[in-house]
This record gives sequence, C-alpha cells and structure tokens, in this order.
Amino acid sequence: MPLLRLSLILFLALAASSAHSREYRYSDAHLHYVDFFQESAGMDKLLKRMAEANIEHVMLSGIPVAKKWDENEPKRPRYYAGDDANAYWYSATDVLIAHAFKQLPVEQRRRFHPFLSGFNPTDMNADAHIRRMLEMDPGLWQGIGEVFTRHDDLTALIHGDAPRADNEALARVYHLAAEYDLPVMLHANITSKRERNPLYLAEMEAPLRNHPHVRFIWAHAGTSLEIHRHQDKLDFLLSTLERMLEAYPNLYIDLSWSMLRPYLLDEQGTPDPHWIALVSRYPERFMLGSDVVGHFDSMGELMRGFEPFLDALPTEAAHGVARDNFLAILPRKAEETPAK
Repeated sequence: MPLLRLSLILFLALAASSAHSREYRYSDAHLHYVDFFQESAGMDKLLKRMAEANIEHVMLSGIPVAKKWDENEPKRPRYYAGDDANAYWYSATDVLIAHAFKQLPVEQRRRFHPFLSGFNPTDMNADAHIRRMLEMDPGLWQGIGEVFTRHDDLTALIHGDAPRADNEALARVYHLAAEYDLPVMLHANITSKRERNPLYLAEMEAPLRNHPHVRFIWAHAGTSLEIHRHQDKLDFLLSTLERMLEAYPNLYIDLSWSMLRPYLLDEQGTPDPHWIALVSRYPERFMLGSDVVGHFDSMGELMRGFEPFLDALPTEAAHGVARDNFLAILPRKAEETPAK
C-alpha cells in the first residue's frame, strides 16, 4: 500500500508539471435549457456563455417535470423544493427544446445535441410517445434524458408511483433507445438521504445488465447535493463504481458539478488520487457537465472548476473527459447533416 500511495503521488506531480500547457475545450454533457418552470435565459445567452468558457458542444435537454404554483402558496416558488406544492410530468418541455434548436443557424446546430426527456417514466405508453417524437423530427434527437427516477425530495412531490430505473415502462424505453442507437441519461440516486448503504443500487444495475446494447450515462454517479447535505461523502461510492465499470461496459459516468466536492477534489482543492486512478483506468467512460437549469451565467465557473482534476490526469484522458467522451457516445448519425 505505501508503494501504491507513492506511485500515485509521483503520478500527480508529473501530471501537474505538464498541466500548465493544457487548454481545454469542453463538451457540457449535462445541461437543461429550461428550469423547473419551463423558462430559459435563452439561446443568445447560452451561446455567449459557451464562447466565454470554451464550451464547444452541449447536451441540450429540458426538464421532464414542471413545478406547480399552488394557489395556497403566498408567493411563486423559485425551485422545486421552494414549497410543498407538487410537480407534474410535462411533455411540452421537448417542444421547447426542439423549437430552440430549430432557431439556430445551421452551422451552429452541430454544437447542440438534443435529448428527449418529456415523459412519465412509470407510464407504459412512454415508449410510444418517444417514438412519435422521433418520427416527427427525424435526426433531431440524439439521446434520451435526463430521465428522473429516484431524485431526492422531487420524487415525493410527483403524483403516482415512485419512478425506478428498473421498471417495466422504462424497459420499453430502453429497447427503443437500442433500436435508435440513442444513449440514455438516468438520474437514479444510489441511496436515500439517510441510508448509509447503496439502497437503490439494484435498480440501476438491472437495466445495465438487461440492456447491454444501450449506453447509459449515470447522472452524478448516483449522488446529489441533497444526499451530500445529509451524509457528506458516501464511503462506498468509489468501490461501487470500480466494480460496476468493470462489470458493465455500457456504463458511463457524468461527473457533473455536485461530484466535484467532496469526491474529485478535497477541501484544499487537491485532486483525490483514488479518483484520478479510477478515471485513468477507464478514460473513455467519464464526462463533465454543468447541470445548469435554464440559466447559464455559472457555466464557465462550473466547468473550469474541474481543471485541477483534469490537470492531474494523463493528457489524452483529460481531453477525452473534458470534451470527446460525450461526443463519442452519441449516435453515429449525429455526425451527419444537422436536422432541419
């Protein structure tokens, strides 16, 4: 073990010595164009922030639910957790995404990769709805997600059954994703706010095992800011990911902003050598995302926050995580002429 630790320290030192010459170009693999009220700062603002932050590509998705402003609430909420009012599945979010995409000049469309998200993941008709959307705009949609399954307090605010990544309705969606060669991004919490064990892990493993031809992106690696508020750091997360990445070649990890601390960087901003080792072992299976929600001013700060971690990776791996890995999992047809 001391030898391994020494090797990791030397590896980090060598990586840091060459990091000053790196300039990263980014793909934001986790971006919501609208917020929980289906509102957006707009494409002009998004393009401006992308240019400022050297972000060349973005995953463009909506929010699959809308937060209700209940007549009993004294003021309009600002976030889904702002009050006790419910949220409800909102299919029109994809209409908003398609409209925003179609307003772009053709030469800009190659930078945007729309994902379908506006469906109820407990509805056995969800796959039929998704198929209609795909047929209405051939070639526009390049992925499915972010699909909300276990999602902190939001799960309890939505009427109906708690959505699970392994339910039968989503199994039908996964078959459709395989048919159209679409990656699927899942928000599936690995545990609850209180349980210090991988309570819901089986729900994520089942689709990975049962649908080997589907490329799954696990949003935040099953974590969330709300879990961190209650549990700080999940001590089982790293070993769980080590096992799963080896067992499931169709698993990809979204290292969006809530993963930065307490996992990738410590309180002093130093990269965690064990996470560096994991990403270096599977350099094509990780990607970055800002997870901004309808407003884009923080994009650059969030993406640049990963630079100390990227600098500690081998150069090729760092550029893959920053930009190329997300592009590599998109359907092959995405490289063709952008949808009109």
